[in-house]
Amino acid sequence: MRVSWMYAPTLRELPAEAEIASHRLMLRAGLMRKLVSGVYSYLPLGYRVIRRVEQIVREEMDRQGGLEILMSALQPAELWKASKRWEEYGPEMFKLTDRSGREFCLGPTHEEIFTALIRDEVRSYRQLPLLLYQIQTKYRDEIRPRFGLMRAREFIMKDLYSFDRDEAGLDVSYRKMYEAYSRVFFRCGISYMVVEADVGAMGGTDSHEFVIVTESGEADLVFCTQCGYAANVERAECRAPNKTADSEMLPLEEVETPEMRTIDEVSGFLGVQPSQLVKTLIYVADGVPVAVLIRGDRDLNEAKLRRVLGATNIALADEETITKVTGAPVGFAGPIGLSVGCLIADLEVEAMTNFIVGGNARDLHIKNANVGRDFKVTRYADLRNAVQGDPCPRCGARLNSAKGTEVGHIFKLGTKYSQALGARYVDENGQEHPIIMGSYGIGITRTVAAIIESNHDDDGIIWPMSVAPYQAVVIPINVTEEPQRTTAEEIYSELGRRGVEVVLDDRNERPGVKFKDADLIGYPIRIVVGPRGLDARQVEVKLRRSKEAKMVDIAALPDLVLSIIREEVAALTPQ
Repeated sequence: MRVSWMYAPTLRELPAEAEIASHRLMLRAGLMRKLVSGVYSYLPLGYRVIRRVEQIVREEMDRQGGLEILMSALQPAELWKASKRWEEYGPEMFKLTDRSGREFCLGPTHEEIFTALIRDEVRSYRQLPLLLYQIQTKYRDEIRPRFGLMRAREFIMKDLYSFDRDEAGLDVSYRKMYEAYSRVFFRCGISYMVVEADVGAMGGTDSHEFVIVTESGEADLVFCTQCGYAANVERAECRAPNKTADSEMLPLEEVETPEMRTIDEVSGFLGVQPSQLVKTLIYVADGVPVAVLIRGDRDLNEAKLRRVLGATNIALADEETITKVTGAPVGFAGPIGLSVGCLIADLEVEAMTNFIVGGNARDLHIKNANVGRDFKVTRYADLRNAVQGDPCPRCGARLNSAKGTEVGHIFKLGTKYSQALGARYVDENGQEHPIIMGSYGIGITRTVAAIIESNHDDDGIIWPMSVAPYQAVVIPINVTEEPQRTTAEEIYSELGRRGVEVVLDDRNERPGVKFKDADLIGYPIRIVVGPRGLDARQVEVKLRRSKEAKMVDIAALPDLVLSIIREEVAALTPQ
């Protein structure tokens, strides 16, 4: 490809709306352009990278027995209503109605559609297991699209669904996808971490996220360097604190706390640490108010609360509900005398004595509250967010924390969708059973952004050879000089003949402009044809990831370039 033929509009200025490296560089390097917030058009260089990632994904899915199909992005509402996700999915779903009044959505994911296909086609255990996947555009109406492709409203995704006879079969499919995902991200040159994760609205049991660690990440992670435990904070387990010797229970004491509603306000006013307070949070779980107790300096983990309660929907109660349940305005709720059917407390609360709680009256708190003597707890559970320094739930060592961005997610769905949509098979004894399912997603466009986040410097992108839009660029210093132009054309033609994906920068531009574009776009190999060395039939070769350049005989150049490509691809090939 000649640059004079190429549409690659590079930018010198930093785009104002771009907050992270991948977003900035994809715009500056001419890989994409914004259409509207969260929606992008992919230009030739960007689309070549997307296709490279797609090919790696296809190879690894096929390697595990995956079969590629293509389903519609337009999905009928009745399938989502059957799984009860039509309302549950929330405002992120793009919904529309056709001219006949039939409801549809633009697919944010495809569990229901794949399940309906198998329901209508699979009858016998002999047709299982199945691994079906597609690479398809997905749509999610993000409340705040940001970070370019990391949180977009339209994006390309690979989703695979496994269909098995039983849990043992699901375990096999799950392990296959775990291995496949590990190979995909290794081949793409991404530094990734695998963490336990919450299943969320997808349902099912186990799930793992494949994440890149980055300061701009929106997920909070904790991990242990001793035993390898790692989890998204939504899923991370917290150990129950060690029991200490019982302290003497002090008498209850009411204290006035005028307009002191928050933990910081109350602890500051009373001259105590936030950890000496227990906050009472009123939630509504599937329409029923519940009270939750958690130490004052901790954050409640709503995903854990939802799992413990077995609830589909939970949300903080509104002001009217709080007042009705507690008899007090927001900020003064407490467990003593609270009239609520379920009072659930975090494990840490069980080990606390003589703590401070709200008094269920305006401007009132109570000191020296104790569980058992002053109020009863319905049940204790792990309800808080894990934080750095907590003991590892596996080995007890101290946890570290980091920010991360999800690039892949695998789920054990079980029978959530097959039961709801009636996908069943008949076993060898003539008995019917629901098909056991798994769901496995990789964000293709998000993976492209993740590759850049993991591979860039101040000058631009440093593409791994496996996903680079082109493998090499040939740059004549002065294209108007006949010897340089002729030599550059010869090298360009010979490398192309030898199978190298090569670009010839044939523009009549200053050398500095060409070098800056080459670094910005990130071609792995740069070959410079200039007056220096040309008489000796030599050219300069530099790798994008290296600061050093060397002179190479033109006759030896094709073999050297092919050798570099083979070595770099081999380094990104799992053993």
